[in-house]
Amino acid sequence: MQKSIFSKYFRVCAVTVLSATLVLGTIFMVFASQYFSRDKLSLLTNSANVVQQYIRLHALENFGPGAQDFTLEESALEPTLTTLSEANDSTIFVTDVSGSTLFCTEGDRCELHKTYQVPQNILQKADSGIYTENGRLSNYYREPQYTVCMPIRIGESTTIGYLFVGSTSEDLMQFSKEMVKIFLVCAIAVLLITFIITYFVTLKMVRPLREMSAAAKKFGQGDFSSRIRIDSDDEIGQLAMSFNNMAQSLSTLESMRRSFIANVSHELKTPMTSIGGFIDGILDGTITPERQNHYLRIVSDEVKRLSRLVRSMLNLSRIEAGELKVQTAPFDIMEVICETVFSFEQSINQKHLDIRGLDTDKVMVDADPDLIHQVVYNLVDNAVKFVNDGGYLEFSFNVDGHMTYIGIRNSGDGLSKEEIPKVFDRFYKTDRSRGVDKNGVGLGLYLVRSIINLHGGDIIVKSTQGEYTEFVFSVPTAKAKNPSLVKGREKEYPNQQPGNETRKV
Repeated sequence: MQKSIFSKYFRVCAVTVLSATLVLGTIFMVFASQYFSRDKLSLLTNSANVVQQYIRLHALENFGPGAQDFTLEESALEPTLTTLSEANDSTIFVTDVSGSTLFCTEGDRCELHKTYQVPQNILQKADSGIYTENGRLSNYYREPQYTVCMPIRIGESTTIGYLFVGSTSEDLMQFSKEMVKIFLVCAIAVLLITFIITYFVTLKMVRPLREMSAAAKKFGQGDFSSRIRIDSDDEIGQLAMSFNNMAQSLSTLESMRRSFIANVSHELKTPMTSIGGFIDGILDGTITPERQNHYLRIVSDEVKRLSRLVRSMLNLSRIEAGELKVQTAPFDIMEVICETVFSFEQSINQKHLDIRGLDTDKVMVDADPDLIHQVVYNLVDNAVKFVNDGGYLEFSFNVDGHMTYIGIRNSGDGLSKEEIPKVFDRFYKTDRSRGVDKNGVGLGLYLVRSIINLHGGDIIVKSTQGEYTEFVFSVPTAKAKNPSLVKGREKEYPNQQPGNETRKV
């Protein structure tokens, strides 16, 4: 069974929180126990100091500073020591220098202290000052106890016995049990709240991912309408935004693809139908011999148009696949432009166009002649289609450093501000061009931009509605400079003319 990212993330968070809680609880219990032990031993030490002072004063009052024999009077010590013992819930007993018990606050109930002697190693440790421990006093006790031991001295060096103040460790056990109960209650409450918060936070975090998964499945079925809600600006929000942008791009691409297929199908179907009809008419005699040459020219033009369409699509595929290699060589781009303009002679004469700017000397560039010919052909073809009757086509040239700028301008309606940013998009056709350019599929300018980019150049479009449209592209200048062009038109390119809309690709 496949585990979801929600269950994985929630499990990791739950284990992390639980582990952190256990570690925190363990550390807390260790420090609490140590604090309790230190506090208990400190209390017993204070009691031992009081008892020690009391015993010393008692000895000095009854035997004097130079006494050699010291005997405890239980009747005199018992009330006071018993009271101190009961005050801090402890047991006080006194031994002689050999470790035998002389007096115990438990009285007749004390079997242990009267039976066993305190080990000498404990007494030796006490001689250095104060000895404390939480244990069995070298197996002296049957159960662990808190014990404070200190010597009873008369003067500075005479030890007359040892004082022991002890208390059972059951208090620590009881304290630990209570602390564990408190910690468990608090931990359960905190873990419950944390798990609930983590659950909903994790659910909210993975919601966009689930929506993306569902949307991706729809994308696989061809439905690009799904969008992801964006509730944050973090990495998930940015991913959702990128996903929505991708969906929009896919939707646009799918629309363009369908439009492209429809246009290409129409472009292929129409000339092929015409070619087939005219050829059949010639073969079956429907078209008379006198009219055959006329229809054969039409067939030739349709074949050329099909060839251009197929070549454009093949070049685009090669460019996008990175397979098209640019074979640069120095050549005169003026020759390419003149040949292209002559190929549109019939259309130019029909529209009575004025051709300007072709009286320039050679313009040498370093580029791929075949690809630049396609650029010039597409731009001139575009200009001839949209120029107004009686208008003009104007060509301009400018050398600026290592780049040569070629401008192709046509008079006419121009482009709107909304159309300018889109003219280089693949498959894009303006609303006006749909009526004027019925044979285009929206690949020409996209192909032009791709070829110019391969040469390391740029292309911009300038337009003023009701006046003109101009495309300016740049290609590397050949080593043979064009000095006569540098002074021409005061270096109009690549600077933008005031009042015109431009776009640099």
